[in-house]
Amino acid sequence: MERLVEKASILIEALPYIKKFRGKEILIKYGGAAMNNEDIRENVLHDLVFMNYVGIKPILIHGGGPSITERLKKEGVQTRFVDGLRVTDKKTIEVVVETLAELNKSIVHDINQLGARAIGLSGHDNEILNVKKVEASEDIGFVGEVTSVNILPLKELTEFNIIPVIYPVGIDGKGETYNVNADEAAAKIAMAMQVQKIMVLTNVHGILRDPEDLGSLISSLRVEEVEHLIKNKVISGGMIPKVKACTAALAGGVKKAHIIDGRIKHSLLLEIFTDQGIGTEIVL
Repeated sequence: MERLVEKASILIEALPYIKKFRGKEILIKYGGAAMNNEDIRENVLHDLVFMNYVGIKPILIHGGGPSITERLKKEGVQTRFVDGLRVTDKKTIEVVVETLAELNKSIVHDINQLGARAIGLSGHDNEILNVKKVEASEDIGFVGEVTSVNILPLKELTEFNIIPVIYPVGIDGKGETYNVNADEAAAKIAMAMQVQKIMVLTNVHGILRDPEDLGSLISSLRVEEVEHLIKNKVISGGMIPKVKACTAALAGGVKKAHIIDGRIKHSLLLEIFTDQGIGTEIVL
């Protein structure tokens, strides 16, 4: 009986948050590293389906960097990065699109099997992600910077309680396909849709003041502190584009931004439906 009462108490705690977010759109950016772990993937997708059933409108955008690198290696194509961006020649963009499309199809299938409705999209479809070529310290090929987002197809899907599952490639004015950084794409879509939250799933605990001390987790971080923490290498490596995506989304009108550890069981539900939450919240 105590266990049943505890379950009921958990539902009651979640009720104010269900009321708060019901009918609202929340964007989740799902990283390639987390996607390769079956247990994490199952938990993330279960959380998405639960959110969908209680009336929240999740939008999922996913990357697939590790899978792309692995496939390129098998095909004898060397992976090289410039300014943190993958050098993307004609062969590489073909592999990027094929790999992300396969991952997308698999995610959509799993969501549908769990009882929700999802539709897979690329940023190329319906010109959702319009891009221009990135200018880096050298020519890096078909890598795009998002210039505008067509939200109409996404709004039409969420209106009918369908989960859009998007992979980040875009199209330029000449009809060329470009690889787009998934964190940037997530921020631009979040801004264009004016979602209630952007949630970036990672495979770390959040932002730690001391990487060796899990007790040093920064639970709440103000945007004005970000550059100082980057300068002092508290925020470094792959965390930088994630944090910058969150700060860009906040500057563009998104209400809340969170970086959370996707390895924690039901991390999305813990962040949305509990008083304490997890990970790092970034605020204006």
